[in-house]
Amino acid sequence: MRGVVFDRSGAGGIGGGGVEVVDDLEVRDPGPGEVLVAIAAAGLCHSDLSVIDGTIPFPSPVVLGHEGAGVVEAVGAGVTHVGAGDHVALSTIASCGTCGECNRGRPTMCRRAIGMPDQPFSRGGEPVYQFAANSAFAERTVVKAVQAVKIPRDIPLTSAALIGCGVVTGVGAALNRAKVDRGDSVVVIGTGGIGLNVLQGARIAGATRIVAVDANPGKEGVARQFGATHFFSSVAAEGVREVLPTGADHVFECVGRVELIRQAVDLLDRHGQAILLGVPPATAEASFLVSSLFLDKSILGCRYGSARPQRDFALYAELYREGRLLLDELVTETYPVEDFAKAVGDAEAGRVARGVLTF
Repeated sequence: MRGVVFDRSGAGGIGGGGVEVVDDLEVRDPGPGEVLVAIAAAGLCHSDLSVIDGTIPFPSPVVLGHEGAGVVEAVGAGVTHVGAGDHVALSTIASCGTCGECNRGRPTMCRRAIGMPDQPFSRGGEPVYQFAANSAFAERTVVKAVQAVKIPRDIPLTSAALIGCGVVTGVGAALNRAKVDRGDSVVVIGTGGIGLNVLQGARIAGATRIVAVDANPGKEGVARQFGATHFFSSVAAEGVREVLPTGADHVFECVGRVELIRQAVDLLDRHGQAILLGVPPATAEASFLVSSLFLDKSILGCRYGSARPQRDFALYAELYREGRLLLDELVTETYPVEDFAKAVGDAEAGRVARGVLTF
């Protein structure tokens, strides 16, 4: 079967970076508590690119992709909530469901779901890793049952795929982690796939002043479409302080640059919080004035929108059906998997909010 494989030891492939679209992948059958899914669509996220460039350390060879949707082909023993033929969006959180974190309603903190990559794939008889417990850049993948969330059949799979990362991370950061409330002020730095979803999460929560910041002025239209009430080319731009004279209640850094993290902290109002969503290099360090936090300000990390996927995916699907959450508008371009190199080029050049690979 086809799939996108990254091998750090390979010198060939797309852009000379060891990435190839291959057609000789194999995946094992689902075991107890597992689901085999035929992938229909998968979004290309910057986290996939971060594996390729080394920003996210990950063993290889590995099948990339982590934002997918498809149709269940088979289930293992004990799986009852989905069956063959069901449409599902896939979560990256292979939580155990029994540990203390899971029982506190924090599956994204499950220690069994972090740092233990599986190898359900093989190529030429050699094992191949699975990225983010998901590997949606393959015609078929095996996931834990908890990762397969049933969605209504009337949601296009090209749109439903985005629920599994961009939507759950961005909207979840606003609703679950920051807990944006009615009347709050919000700044979103970076309006790519994650930033746009933070914007619509803030809109859904009832924030009244939602400021989008992006160096590309061409993104103003889509930022406003997703919920921005104001748009500026930088945090330091004239006008930001006019909109937010005392600072913001919530500032989301969605780019992954340490200088922007500092700017996010500096822009906070009393009792404000900076939420970090961008992914800088693993060893990157950021600085801030300690005294700037003494007025009850906070700096918050956020993993996967602090989500409970079986609950949140269903909620976002229903908000989409009600017209309150935008999905179709996120899909800037679709690409057959063979055009992976073009999809990467468009993503790196900022020409798409989200490119979606199709099988």
